[in-house]
Amino acid sequence: MKEIRYIVTDEIGLHARPAGLLVKTVTGFDSNITIKKGTMESNAKSIIGVMALGVKNGEEVTFIIDGSDEAEASETLGIFLNENL
Repeated sequence: MKEIRYIVTDEIGLHARPAGLLVKTVTGFDSNITIKKGTMESNAKSIIGVMALGVKNGEEVTFIIDGSDEAEASETLGIFLNENL
C-alpha cells in the first residue's frame, strides 16, 4: 500500500476540470485508489465522489493506493498532482 499526502495549491481547489483529469488519470490502474479529506473519503475513480469532497485551495488530501500496480499508480498520481493541482 502506498500513501500520498498533498496540499492543493490550485486557486479554485479541486474543481470540475482537474477532478475529471484526476479520474481519467487513475482509472487506468487496477489498484484501488481512495482520496481522503479529513474524515471523508471516496473512490478516486469516481468523479461524483471526488467532487463531493469539496476540496478547496490549501486543504490537504490523502491518496491511498493499494493493488498490483500501486508503485506505477502512485508515481503517475504524484506527477499529476504536481502538474495540475
